[in-house]
Amino acid sequence: MAEMGKGVTAGKIASNMQKKLTRAQEKVLQKLGKADETKDEQFEQCVQNFNKQLFEGSKLQKDLRTYLASVKAMHEASKKLTECLQEVYEPEWPGREETNKVAENNDLLWTDFHQKLVDQALLTMDTYLGQFPDIKSRIAKRGRKLVDYDSARHHYESLQTAKKKDEVKIAKAEEELVKAQKVFEEMNIDLQEELPSLWNSRVGFYVNTFQSIAGLEENFHKEMSKLNQNLNDILVNLEKEHGTSTYPVKAQPSDSTSAKANKTPSSPPDGTPVTSPETKSSVNHEPEPSTLETPGGGIPKSPSQLRKGPPVPPPPKLTPSKEMKQENIINLFDDNFVPEISVTTPSQSTEAAAAGAEAAGKEAGAEAAKTETDSGSASSSLPAVVVETFPATVNGTVEGGAPSERADMPPGFLFKVQAMHDYTATDSDELQLKTGDVVLVIPFDNPEEQDEGWLMGVKESDWLQHKEFDQCRGVFPENFTERVQ
Repeated sequence: MAEMGKGVTAGKIASNMQKKLTRAQEKVLQKLGKADETKDEQFEQCVQNFNKQLFEGSKLQKDLRTYLASVKAMHEASKKLTECLQEVYEPEWPGREETNKVAENNDLLWTDFHQKLVDQALLTMDTYLGQFPDIKSRIAKRGRKLVDYDSARHHYESLQTAKKKDEVKIAKAEEELVKAQKVFEEMNIDLQEELPSLWNSRVGFYVNTFQSIAGLEENFHKEMSKLNQNLNDILVNLEKEHGTSTYPVKAQPSDSTSAKANKTPSSPPDGTPVTSPETKSSVNHEPEPSTLETPGGGIPKSPSQLRKGPPVPPPPKLTPSKEMKQENIINLFDDNFVPEISVTTPSQSTEAAAAGAEAAGKEAGAEAAKTETDSGSASSSLPAVVVETFPATVNGTVEGGAPSERADMPPGFLFKVQAMHDYTATDSDELQLKTGDVVLVIPFDNPEEQDEGWLMGVKESDWLQHKEFDQCRGVFPENFTERVQ
């Protein structure tokens, strides 16, 4: 059993190597124009329509999610507003119970509107977009099988036109050609049937989606209009009742007003008449100046407005030359250095202030001169620049620094490879390679989708620049690269 296992493994390795070689040769010959490439303009147009449809659907899904978030935020704002109305609406006012019912119905209406939008629009959109990833992977695989078919066809043609024909090789090449053609045509026929159907289905999907949104909005605004009309009738009735009746204003009296209320008003010494209770009550309802204006007041700034952004790291320093000593290198931006600053002591500043005060008592002119002198000396005693040390660099690396490998790699990183030849991508899921490009190899999401001789990866430059894992990754031929790590 072990020998059979070894034999199967060896045969599989040989088959993989052969497939890699033939695909690489076919790509090179097609790039140099020495071999014709099978093209299907109708299928290429279908692929363009597919990519356009995927882009439009993804944008619609994003905008729909933003709309739902806005509906939810509007629901919260409307709920807080109705709660505020319930708080200020006093129990003895007419229409108190009706106002509470309007608030409850308002909350239920918003909740129902949001839930129906999710069920009839967002979930339908997710189902619609769920069919695109599978078709996209099949399109990419169809492109790779097309390369295998072209390679088998050219190999068979070369054996047919050779001067010395080998019937065994010709028969084997013909068998491989038939097999490659069958695999390619099966995938090609299925995609040619599905892509136009998918493209035509977008119209009905867009119609149903926007019709659902429009119908839900129409019903929502109708019901909301009825609630608003009921609330308006309640408030109009309250206004009429308020015009014929007087409602006591319940205010929380302060200590000073309660003390004044306990005292009997008496005539002032200058004969000013006593203020009547009606006048007193009207005066008490006027806002006091102290409650309207606060000395030194002002809206305080929030901590986010006062706090600045994180400190910007210092620019890279040049490696010190041989003529310079290490201890003479000074960095003005390192937090590890604490300068030794000589500053005047509090006793010295006190004596200087006392001398200035005595001079000020003698004559005004001398005081002004003394003030300028003292300020000049005080400012000269403070340091002008805070100097800091900077760790030395040796050959472009900081001494004492710890290297961090694989700390900034994409998820599932396996190893690095470097492109030894230029490779022109022929499908949307393939990487465009230039000689010298470094690629970070990662595993396939589904190992069954991996073809022999092809790897999944992301360019190191794209990963370090964008950090976009899904947008930058793609497949590439392994034989065009060499493993470096």
